[in-house]
Amino acid sequence: MSMNERILEKLRSSFPESIESENMFRNDLTAQIRKSDILRVCRFLCDDAELAFDMIIDLVGTDMYRPSARFEIVYNLYSLKNKCYARLKVAVDENEAAVDSVTSVWEGADWHEREAYDMIGVKFTGHPDHRRMYMPEEFEYHPLRKDFPLMGVPDSIPLPRK
Repeated sequence: MSMNERILEKLRSSFPESIESENMFRNDLTAQIRKSDILRVCRFLCDDAELAFDMIIDLVGTDMYRPSARFEIVYNLYSLKNKCYARLKVAVDENEAAVDSVTSVWEGADWHEREAYDMIGVKFTGHPDHRRMYMPEEFEYHPLRKDFPLMGVPDSIPLPRK
């Protein structure tokens, strides 16, 4: 049994109601997880002695620009013990643009969550330092949303004069 099959088997048995879909492409595992269960699933993947996903490589927010579940948060995980990757995805609705923070599982998620909040606008509930990372705090837009104008919003940020 491959490691990806073992991961899926353990996820299916521990969280049968949490897995919305799963995909294997070129030996890369992706599991779509129900938003309300992402923190529990991540804690399980990290704490399970056999799987030992002890590192979050990246966390990104994407704007799918669809009517329902507009945003997607993608978690790229790595197990040093097993030398394997896993990808988790969570669909997030625009009207409830918040998902549980995983900084209590992997401290390294801190900056990734702040960047996703700043650029896409998805908030991370329970994040220890929920500030914008690139844009000023008073900036009311999120530049990586697909409806953000390519040339920006005129006069939204005071620019330095030459």
